[in-house]
Amino acid sequence: MIAHEVNFDGLVGPTHHYGGLSYGNLASSTHEFAVSNPKEAALQGLEKMRVLMARGFKQGVIPPHERPAVEHLRAWGFLGTDSEVLAQAAKSAPQMLAQVCSASPMWTANAATVSPSADTSDGRVHFTIANLHNKLHRSIEHPTTFRLLNAIFSDQHYFKVHKALHSATILADEGAANHSRLCHVYGQAGVEFFVYGIEALAADPVAPKKFPARQTREASECIARVHGVAPQQRVFAQQHPQVIDLGVFHNDVIAVANRNVLLYHEQAFWESAQVISELTTKLSEVAQTQLIPLCIEQSAVSVEEAVSSYLFNSQLLSMDNNHMLLVVPSECEQTPRVWQTLQELQQNDNPIQEILVQDVKQSMQNGGGPACLRLRVVLNAVELEKMNKEVLLTPERHDQLVAWVKRHYRDRLTIKDLTDPHLLQESRQALDELTQLLALGSVYPFQLN
Repeated sequence: MIAHEVNFDGLVGPTHHYGGLSYGNLASSTHEFAVSNPKEAALQGLEKMRVLMARGFKQGVIPPHERPAVEHLRAWGFLGTDSEVLAQAAKSAPQMLAQVCSASPMWTANAATVSPSADTSDGRVHFTIANLHNKLHRSIEHPTTFRLLNAIFSDQHYFKVHKALHSATILADEGAANHSRLCHVYGQAGVEFFVYGIEALAADPVAPKKFPARQTREASECIARVHGVAPQQRVFAQQHPQVIDLGVFHNDVIAVANRNVLLYHEQAFWESAQVISELTTKLSEVAQTQLIPLCIEQSAVSVEEAVSSYLFNSQLLSMDNNHMLLVVPSECEQTPRVWQTLQELQQNDNPIQEILVQDVKQSMQNGGGPACLRLRVVLNAVELEKMNKEVLLTPERHDQLVAWVKRHYRDRLTIKDLTDPHLLQESRQALDELTQLLALGSVYPFQLN
């Protein structure tokens, strides 16, 4: 059956700020306490969606989460009205307040791991919500993400949304940022590529020395089993620990895949030759197609340059003529060796025939490029019909969302602004309106209480 890859981008939330909360993410640390512009951030994300929609790609949106998440502050011992809780946290634990104000759910590549119906034993599209165990500000996301994805993919004859794996170091899971799928065409069986940072239960694990490994092999294996992905359709590979220590906190910072193309850095994987060999063999056997590995060598682009430009945190998309479009952040154009490499890549004999530069600077300064902002979901025609189509982007829906952002978002936000009780009310009013616009029902804590 013919199927399409739909990119579901996260809408940047009204509390988008630079809290420097993500240790191991160099951009996040570098811009700690800088002044943010939530309105510009949300509009930049919507513009990327509009551009891709106009090019003929199917595009969806996933709403932001309720922030500040005062219910977590209450669980941590702050009492009183919402205003009193915010004031107490700001006075005695400002870093805890920053944690519950993060707009990090906008990076929907971390929302879940998705297996299309062509790969699963029961023929349904499976989602496992990421527990994001490694970072406090992200570990609080999964209950709302579960409700949102269930509101979008509610028909259990076609979709199965699994709750997050148990929150434990051994089962640390960061979602689709560490998962790719290789295939011939989207609607046929493919090979699912799970990349992890550490095998937690190994007797002598290979591990980074400076920054944490956020994904475990054990978590990836659990997800593959839960989704019913057959052994011959899955490959597990380890990130090179040295690149994690250089700021490659997720695989999508060092590699990107689409259909039978894998674009990756020379130092992306531990035992890289073995990884490419296994992918090649399984893709040939399962999908009857040849892997096209496109390796960027260290001599052309260093890991540090890849991290600062987010070359690999790009979107690799299939066009109608089977050529591919690579959507890169504007920082790539501003990094000479990266831009030269991209020009050479485009001119060489491979499916990547066009480079599209997109400005997502507000997200980039917090450590998320174009690929971080989207969750890829392969859907066939029936599944597209059975999902909540109100979240799919159209020119009219785009204009409505732009108007919604302009009505509700601030132009400027600092860490001190997070204590403003009006910010919470503004956010709740905006989200209440958004859930009605997108026909999602009650999904947020303030709507459920």
